[in-house]
Amino acid sequence: MNTVEKINVILKEANISKVNLAKYLGVSRQMVYNYLDGEDLSKLSNDKSQALFALLNVKNEDELKNIELTKEYIQEVGNKLFNSKKNVVKKNEIIELSGLRPEEQTVINDIVFILKEILNEDKTKNSLILLNYFYHFIQATLKTKEAKYILAYFSKSLGFTTPTVYEFEEDQQFVFESIMYSAMTLYNNGGASRTKLAESHRRWENELSKKNEEKLSRTQELNTAKVLALKELGYTEINEHNASEVFDKIAEIQSRGIYN
Repeated sequence: MNTVEKINVILKEANISKVNLAKYLGVSRQMVYNYLDGEDLSKLSNDKSQALFALLNVKNEDELKNIELTKEYIQEVGNKLFNSKKNVVKKNEIIELSGLRPEEQTVINDIVFILKEILNEDKTKNSLILLNYFYHFIQATLKTKEAKYILAYFSKSLGFTTPTVYEFEEDQQFVFESIMYSAMTLYNNGGASRTKLAESHRRWENELSKKNEEKLSRTQELNTAKVLALKELGYTEINEHNASEVFDKIAEIQSRGIYN
């Protein structure tokens, strides 16, 4: 087993991802993959080598080759990375994470780290558009169960999660994943063309247009009810003192169906 192979075994046993190692070394994920794409650590600069040796509790590459991978050693490496991550989080925290469990803080920081990498590695507008779509998708998971199923499907497809694990509604998730698999198979095998799907896409566009019109109508209706409620109550705006009263009045006006 060469040096790099041994490092990969240690990382796997200690449950240290390439993302976490990249954060520890202060480099990008791609740099970590480059570092560990070989038989030795010749691609690492001296400071990064010393940082890695410190994490692995060895002085040099020869010592690393001969170290025994005991349960105690693996646990020590994992704890060392965890403690270093806590310090990094405190130093670079951009949002308040107090009150969250350590594992919850970790996943948030890992997500932010990857998002930052995307922006750093791609300076075109595409990366920003991608992250905006991702932001919209996260919002969708709060309201749409299918969004959660999509995440689970790709987690399983990419090998992060066992295919037979169902963390949400099992029967519905099973059906959705089966349909997703059929759709992705059709897409990847070239069985679906733009010409064949044009009418289907047009129906979808019309459905979305109708939903947006209904949403706009409801928004306009609510705004009209708000204006009328303020007028009837003699207020000019909604504030923390009158909010409850105004909302009750809005509900009353909507139940009456009077907007003029």
